[in-house]
Amino acid sequence: MRTSTLKIRTVEGVVFSQRLAGPVTRFLAWFLDLLCIGLLLWVVSWLSLVVGFLSWNLAGAFSTLAYFVISIGYGIACEWGWRGQTIGKRFFRLRVVDVEGMRLQFNQIVTRNLLRFVDALPAAYFVGGLACWFSPKCQRLGDLAANTVVICNPHVTEPDLDQLLAGKFNSLRQHPHLAARLRQSVSPDEAAVALQSLVRRDEFDPIARIELFAELAAHFRAKVEFPPEATDGIADEQYLRNVVDVIYRSRPEARRDQVLA
Repeated sequence: MRTSTLKIRTVEGVVFSQRLAGPVTRFLAWFLDLLCIGLLLWVVSWLSLVVGFLSWNLAGAFSTLAYFVISIGYGIACEWGWRGQTIGKRFFRLRVVDVEGMRLQFNQIVTRNLLRFVDALPAAYFVGGLACWFSPKCQRLGDLAANTVVICNPHVTEPDLDQLLAGKFNSLRQHPHLAARLRQSVSPDEAAVALQSLVRRDEFDPIARIELFAELAAHFRAKVEFPPEATDGIADEQYLRNVVDVIYRSRPEARRDQVLA
């Protein structure tokens, strides 16, 4: 059964959804990559002319070797350096990911790119396009062998913190020295996870949402211990809102002082 969405369930039971790229968009991204490869091969052809002044046999060997290196190495180098993206994929906001949501491995990138020659048979990616059309997850043969899929990578806009955290009293701000210690102890990656969990909270299953916020709240509570009057009676999700507010926003009093100055 064909699907347009890739659903990944984490060990905590949280389900993330990613939109799969269709055959047409993937073809357009590949066509742009093909133009980039053609440009590189054009440069190689001029270099071969220079080498040809020394030896035509050497020039022929250089051209043949460069063709295979560029044809295969372009995709491998780009997808490894840009975490699953080539120039064409970046332009059309696509990305190669592991089908199970795991970190994309180098051997997966090599496998899917080596099988491009098979997918390209007999011409214009006929075999690969046919495989994508009939594959439930729009996978060409290289994707099936490497256990990868291509997803749409939507443009991420900066969340409106004022709207996300509006109208909530933050009891943690009543202890500025502890709030400052919390900001210092939280890494950028931890802060990003906390923020994204709030932004995407409505995408989670109810039970998974409760478990996720309980785990995150316990994680941040262990970093800095606030007095009971600042944390008692606060739900885990609200506690995480307070933490994100402390990390990402300066104190309201400080903003007013800056305006008055």
